[in-house]
Amino acid sequence: MTSPIKFGTSGWRGLIADDFTFANVRLAVTAIANHVNSKRKNPTILVGYDTRFYSEEFSQLAVQILRQHEIRTLLCETFTPTPAIAYEIMRRKLDGAVNFTASHNPAQYHGLKFSSSDAGPALPEVTKDIENRVAKMLAKDGALGSAPVTSAHGGENGKGETVNLRDGYLKRLEELVRFDVLRKAKDKLVVDVLHGCGAGYLDRALTDHGVSIQAMRTERDCLFDGTGPDVSEENLAPLRKAVVDSHASAGLATDGDADRFGVIDRDGTWISPNQILALVYDYLVETRGWNLPAARSVATSQMIDAAAKSRNQSTYQTPVGFKYIGQLIREDKIALGGEESAGLTIRGHVPEKDGILACLLVAEMIASRGASIKEQIQQLFKKLGREFWPIRENLHLSDEQKANAVQKVTLDASTLLGRKVVSIDRTDGAKFVFDDGTWMLLRLSGTEPLLRLYVEADSEAASARLAGEATAWVLKN
Repeated sequence: MTSPIKFGTSGWRGLIADDFTFANVRLAVTAIANHVNSKRKNPTILVGYDTRFYSEEFSQLAVQILRQHEIRTLLCETFTPTPAIAYEIMRRKLDGAVNFTASHNPAQYHGLKFSSSDAGPALPEVTKDIENRVAKMLAKDGALGSAPVTSAHGGENGKGETVNLRDGYLKRLEELVRFDVLRKAKDKLVVDVLHGCGAGYLDRALTDHGVSIQAMRTERDCLFDGTGPDVSEENLAPLRKAVVDSHASAGLATDGDADRFGVIDRDGTWISPNQILALVYDYLVETRGWNLPAARSVATSQMIDAAAKSRNQSTYQTPVGFKYIGQLIREDKIALGGEESAGLTIRGHVPEKDGILACLLVAEMIASRGASIKEQIQQLFKKLGREFWPIRENLHLSDEQKANAVQKVTLDASTLLGRKVVSIDRTDGAKFVFDDGTWMLLRLSGTEPLLRLYVEADSEAASARLAGEATAWVLKN
């Protein structure tokens, strides 16, 4: 039997009441319990959750199952950001965490992330083992999936130990961010947590250190305004308006579980996470003296490579999935690692995306340099001797179109879209690098039913043209 639990680039996600059911959660958590018990004696697992529909009930069920398997549990008292959960694993030397979140996905989704004892997202060999255990359970005893879930709503004594991670995590941020620089600059910032877990974290970190902020969308809304808690340009339209109306220095946003960041410049421009990664890397090397390489996923702008090169450093390229960057953080090989999908972490911190820290570093950088983000990007372009304008398109294709596209990219072409191909990288999907330094990548999403197209050229117009040509090529029979 195959497993109904499939881990993508960041956990298992599914539609609530369709794939993401109590029965399937029971299977997934039982498999995780068996996996953890096979690795060590008397383990302790942290259970966390985001602001989505039924998060508390799924978490309570997880606690109940883990405790049935003689695993000590620590249940988060309330909605908790993914990076705070990762930090707590490190701080307490726990054996891992089960975190109920679908991150930036729309409201109809829920999800489960499993983090290992190293505080990073579970590596493929771990998630494969969990999936195989589910398949074996179903083959042996399909009834487990339909066992009653009445005790999912267990009373107080069913909760076990509860913890609140906020103070410990905020204290850690004080060691990583130069709040004195922020305080002195007297910048006004607008913070938008998109009804997610960043509430009480990003806003608190700033106000506790005397920074003037306006906070938005801090209350729970399981429907996320009907748009979903993604830090996309479209979803941050209310933040853009607030920044412009209040003449703030910047708008800072976190997604549903606060592991991703969004940035709006003072004039209301949404800034590509790709460009933020290169800027923050350059800033950290300059201010922290970390003369170390950078790391990025295969789908991320090569602007960070150029920034690293200008500092006489190299760049590690990884498949898509933050777990690979987490590995480099654990080995202390990089100053900063990031992904174009707005994930970032830095040296000495968690091997996991941290949207809260990313926003604070951007705020510190603005305060320190006294220039808008756009001005800083232009200065960096000047220093690098060229511009970088990455674009990502999500292509919603039929199964036939998807199969056709996958077939097309398996070809080793020497020319494509009228351009000479100098290399093809199949780290994750297929990335075609052209002789003029432009590139395109096609890969199937690991979290949504999409084909993702990434392109990069040295001007906005050239990138838009390349994206258009690539889309037409994919759709052509």
